[in-house]
Amino acid sequence: MSQLFRRKPIAAPVDDIQDVDGAGGLRRTLGAGDLIMLAIGAVIGAGIFGAIGTAAAGQVGPNGEVIRMGAGPALIFSFILLGAACALAALCYAELAAMIPQAGSAYAYSYATLGELVAWIIGWDLILEYAVGNVAVAISWGDYFNTLLRGFGTRLPAWLTTGYRTALLSADPQIRGLIDTAPRIAGIPILVHVPAFSIVMLITWLLLRGARETARVNNVMVAIKLVALTLFVGVGATHLSAANYTPFAPNGFTGIHQGAAIVFFAYIGFDAISTAAEETKNPQRNLPIGILGGLAICTVIYVIVGIVLTGMVPYQELAVADPLARALELAGFRTVGWLVALGAVVSMSAVLLVFQYGQPRIFFAMARDGLLPQWAARIHPRTRIPSTTTLLTGVFVAAWALVGDAAETYDLTNIGTLFAFMLVSIGVLVLRVKEPERPRPFKVPFVWPVCVLSAAGCLFIMQGLPRTAWERFGIWLLLGLVLYLAYGYRHSRLRHQGG
Repeated sequence: MSQLFRRKPIAAPVDDIQDVDGAGGLRRTLGAGDLIMLAIGAVIGAGIFGAIGTAAAGQVGPNGEVIRMGAGPALIFSFILLGAACALAALCYAELAAMIPQAGSAYAYSYATLGELVAWIIGWDLILEYAVGNVAVAISWGDYFNTLLRGFGTRLPAWLTTGYRTALLSADPQIRGLIDTAPRIAGIPILVHVPAFSIVMLITWLLLRGARETARVNNVMVAIKLVALTLFVGVGATHLSAANYTPFAPNGFTGIHQGAAIVFFAYIGFDAISTAAEETKNPQRNLPIGILGGLAICTVIYVIVGIVLTGMVPYQELAVADPLARALELAGFRTVGWLVALGAVVSMSAVLLVFQYGQPRIFFAMARDGLLPQWAARIHPRTRIPSTTTLLTGVFVAAWALVGDAAETYDLTNIGTLFAFMLVSIGVLVLRVKEPERPRPFKVPFVWPVCVLSAAGCLFIMQGLPRTAWERFGIWLLLGLVLYLAYGYRHSRLRHQGG
C-alpha cells in the first residue's frame, strides 16, 4: 500500500528532461511574455464567447425542466467569485511550478507531494480539462464560424453543423427535429459538426510544426481577440439600458453560485501554462509571472464584458451558443456582431491551440514515468515535441467534437479542473510540512489560509454543478483507477527503482 503513495524526488523532475531514447529534451524557447500571451490565449475563449450566455440566463433541459439557475446581470459577481478562487489556486500553481518546472503540470506536482496514485488520478483527471474541454471549445468555435458564414450569405446544412448529442439533448424542438429529418445511413441519422472537426485537425497540424511556431501564431490570435472584445465593449457601451440590470440578481446567491459553476469554464487554462515548463527559459522566474499575470488581465476583461453584455439586452436572451454576437444583433449592430464573430473564431482557435498543446505534454510526462506506454514519451527528432501524442489527442478531440454536445462537456471539464486545483492547493501545504527547508523561488504568501481557502473554494464551486456531472466524474475516475492497476502500477519507473 505504501508503494502507491511513494513521492517522486523533486530533483528528478527538474533534471529528467530527456525522452525515452535519451536523445535530449524539449527545446527551451519561451519567455515570460510568451507565457502571458499563452495564458490569455487559453483563458479568453469559449467561456467568454459561449458559456457566459448560459451562466447569465440559466440552462433548461429538453423537457423544459430547469437544470440550473442563471446569475442574470449579477454575472459580474460570478466572475469576481471565480477570479478570487482562481487567484488562490494560481498562487499555489506558481509556487509548485517554480519548484518543479516539469511538463506534467498538476500531475508532476502531485507526484512530488502526494504520491504516485494521486498523481495518476490527477493525470487522468487532466484529460477532462484539456482534451474533453477542447471538445466544447471546438463546438462553440463551429457555432461562431456558422455565424460568420451567414454574414457572407452562406448557410451550411444543419445536419453538417449539429452533432448528434446536441440534437438529442436540445430543448429547442427545431434542433431535436433534425434527428428525424437528417440523412440516414443504415437507419442512423447523420448529424455531424464538420466545422468543429475541421478546426481541431487544422490546429493539430499547426502544433506538429513546433513550440516556437505555435507561440508566434498564438500571439497573433491573442491580439485579434483583444481587438474584437474591445470593439464589443466600445459599441455595446453605447446601447446600455438600466432596465436590463433589473432584477440584478433574479435568482439570488443560488443563481450567482450556479452561474459561477457554469462560467468556470471561462477561467480554465491559466494552469495550462505550467505544461510549457520544459520549454520555458528561466522557468523559476517566468512561470509565476505567466500564470499570475495572465489570470489578472483576464479577470479584468471578464468583468468589463459581463457588465456590457447584460446591460445591452435582457439576460433571458443570452441562452445561445454565440451570446456576444446575439446581443449585438438584437441591439441592431449586425455588422459589428459579424466582426465580433470573426474575433470569436480566432479567439477560440487560440484556446484550442493552447489546450491541444498542453494535453500531449501531460501524456509525455506520465509515459516518461512509466505510467503510460513508452511510445507516448518519444519526441520528434527535428521539432522536439511529443508528436505521436499530439496527433492522437487531435484525432480523439476531433472525433468527439464531430458528434458531441458542448453543454454536457462543460460540466465534466469544470469538475475535473476544480478537482485538480483543489489537490494542487493541498499539495503546497503537504510539501511545506514535509520539506520546509527546500528552496522556493516563489512562495505563496500566508500559505495556510490561502491554500485552505483555495481548496475550500474549489469544493464550493464544484457543489454548484449538477448531479450528473458528479456521477460521470466518478465513473471517469473509476475507469482511470482500473487502468492504473492494470498498467501503470506494474510499469512505474519509481517503483522499479525503489523510489
